[in-house]
Amino acid sequence: MSFLRPPSTGSPRSEWGRSRLLPHLRAGSPASDSGSRVPSAARFMWRLPGRAALRGVRSVVEQRSRAEAASEQAACAMERAVVRCVPSEPKLSLSFALADGSHKNMQRDQSEPLGRALSRIATNALKGHAKAAAAKKNRKNRAQSGGGEACAPEPAAACEPVVKLYYREEAVADDVLNVDAWQDGAVLQIGDVKYKVERNPPAFTELQLPRYIMAGFPVCPKLSLEFGDSASSVFRWYKEVKPGAAEPAESSSRPGPSSAWTETGVAERVYTPCNADIGLRLKLHCTPGNGQRFGPSRELESVCPVEAGPGTCTFDHRHLYTKKVPEDSIIRTVSYNILADTYAQTEFSRTVLYPYCAPYALELDYRQNLIQKELTGYNADLICLQEVDREVFSDSLVPALEAFGLEGVFRIKQHEGLATFYRKSKFNLLSQHDISFQEALESDPLHKDLLEKLALNPLAQEKVLQRSSVLQVK
Repeated sequence: MSFLRPPSTGSPRSEWGRSRLLPHLRAGSPASDSGSRVPSAARFMWRLPGRAALRGVRSVVEQRSRAEAASEQAACAMERAVVRCVPSEPKLSLSFALADGSHKNMQRDQSEPLGRALSRIATNALKGHAKAAAAKKNRKNRAQSGGGEACAPEPAAACEPVVKLYYREEAVADDVLNVDAWQDGAVLQIGDVKYKVERNPPAFTELQLPRYIMAGFPVCPKLSLEFGDSASSVFRWYKEVKPGAAEPAESSSRPGPSSAWTETGVAERVYTPCNADIGLRLKLHCTPGNGQRFGPSRELESVCPVEAGPGTCTFDHRHLYTKKVPEDSIIRTVSYNILADTYAQTEFSRTVLYPYCAPYALELDYRQNLIQKELTGYNADLICLQEVDREVFSDSLVPALEAFGLEGVFRIKQHEGLATFYRKSKFNLLSQHDISFQEALESDPLHKDLLEKLALNPLAQEKVLQRSSVLQVK
C-alpha cells in the first residue's frame, strides 16, 4: 500500500514510526505529552495490530469471494431443467437431459402433487440407465466376440435413483402441487446430478431459415418467441469452410457431413451473404432473451447452399434515394401488386402474360428474395400489397419486414389477399376493418338502393356479386 512507504528525509525508521504513532498516542499517553522519541519496540507493538487487522479483513474478504465464486461456479456447472408453466393451460412441461445423454420432455398436470412427478422422473432415469448399460454391454460383446473372448457378464441391476426438488436449500414436500413446486431457481437432484430449474425462460417456439438463399439478398429467419423478444436475443451467423481450405482458428466444429464452420462476424438477426459465400451453407446460432435473462440456445443450418444472385436489379437505383427511414414528420408509402404464386404458375401466365421471363424467374422461392430486398430497401413507413399468398405473408413477408421494424396484418379474399405493413415506431394499430364489397352490398342497409337498382339488370347483378374485392381500413 502506498501510505506505508516511509518518507525520504530524516531517520527512516524513527521519523516514520513517530508520524504513524503520534495520532494514536495523543489520547493521554505520557510519551505523547513529553514529546520524547518512541522506542522501536513501541513502534513495533503499535504497528502490529494495524497490520494484523488488515490481514484479517483481507482474509475474510478473500474467503467470502472464494465462497461466492464457488457458489456461482457450481450454479453455472449445473445442468438445466426448463419448466414451462402457463396459467391458461392445464399442464406444465419439464425438459432436461439425463446423465446417459438422453433428453426427456415431460407433460404433467399443474394440479398434480409433486411426489408423483418426481416418481415418474426416477422411473425415466432408471430406464435411461438400463438402456445405456445394455448398449454398452452390446458394444463390448461385439468387440470381444471379434477377438474370440468370452462375452461380458450381465450388469448388476441398478437401483432407482433418489429424486428430490429443493427450493432455497430446503426439500419441497411431496404434497405441494406442481404449479407451486417448480419455482425459478429451485434445484432438481436426480441421483448425483443437480439441475437448476428455470421457469418460463425465453424460448423460441418457431425458428426457420428460408429454403432459397442468394448472395446479395438479406436472409431473414422466421422466428417466434415465448417469454422473450427478438431485440433482446443474441444471433450469430456462421458459414461453412470451403472444401480443401485450411480450417480457421475461430471455426467451430460439430458432427455432420460438413463439420467445419467459421464465424461471419455478423451478430444481428439479418445476414446478407456476399459472393464469397456462394456454394456454402449457413448456420445460425441464436439465444433467446428478454432483457433480464437468456433461455436455451438453438442452432439451425440452411438446407441449401448460397446461390448466385441476379446481379444489379432495377430497384437498386431507386434505393439510392431511400437509404434512411424518413423523419417523424414525413410518411413514406409503398404500394405493390406482388403477383400471387397461384397466378404466376399457370400456363397462361408463362406463355401469354410473361413469355419474356425465364422459368426460374417465376418460381416463388426466387421471387421472394427479390420482393424482400426491394421492400426493405425503401425504408417505408406504410407498405400496401395486393395478391399476397397466405404462406408468403406468414413465412416470408412477416419475418423479413418485422426484422426491419414493421408489423403487418393480412386479409384473405379467395386464393390470395391483401397485406398492410406499418412502422411500429410511428404507428399503433387501434382497430382493423376488412370490408368485402360483396358482403357489404348484400348486408349493409346503407347500400339497399344500389342493390335494388342492380336487381333490375340480372346480368350486371351477377357480375358485381362475383367480385371478391376487399378494402382494408386501419
